[in-house]
Amino acid sequence: MNDLLDRILNLPKHQKIGLLAAVILLLVVFDYLLVYSSYSYQIANLEESVVGAQRERDKKRAIIADKPKLLEQLQLADGRFKEAVAQLPDRKEIAALLTNISNRAREGGLEVLLFRPRPEIMQEFYAEVPVDMVVRGKFHDAVGFFDEVGRLTRLVNLNNIEMKNPKPAGERMNLDTSTLMTAFRFLDDAERAKVAAEKAAKEKAAKK
Repeated sequence: MNDLLDRILNLPKHQKIGLLAAVILLLVVFDYLLVYSSYSYQIANLEESVVGAQRERDKKRAIIADKPKLLEQLQLADGRFKEAVAQLPDRKEIAALLTNISNRAREGGLEVLLFRPRPEIMQEFYAEVPVDMVVRGKFHDAVGFFDEVGRLTRLVNLNNIEMKNPKPAGERMNLDTSTLMTAFRFLDDAERAKVAAEKAAKEKAAKK
């Protein structure tokens, strides 16, 4: 060891400087290998986390920027839902609706010959309530009645309208007008669950 130090000390000045530079370079390389490289994996993970956080921040900023638009869309959807609810009565209201329609026919100068509900047809969240209806009266009165029913806030469809048996009634003719009237109502929670269970059972049976 002493011989090595003596040799180094006896070297010319320019060789000593070169040797010192080599030692410094080795120390730098050693520092990189042991210190920086050991943290490079953590640095990469941190950079990835930063990028992910920036993306999440930008996404939230976009949501905040669109908040007025989202609120407007929510209000529109809520309005459409309320309109649907207004058009579809529940079970308790359907009887009153049908009675109201029958009364309107009589008030419009028509004689109600038949007003017979058929079995309800269940859908996923609503039920169709078909009713066979036959009224007798003047053509103008029948047309006025159907127009009035079509303008109800409740949704009511009139199908298969047929006029027959014309008979003189003063200056005008009386007609028997038949139609299949269909009202609609919301299903309650128990009814929707029953419909869903029956649908699932049918799908399961079809797969066998």
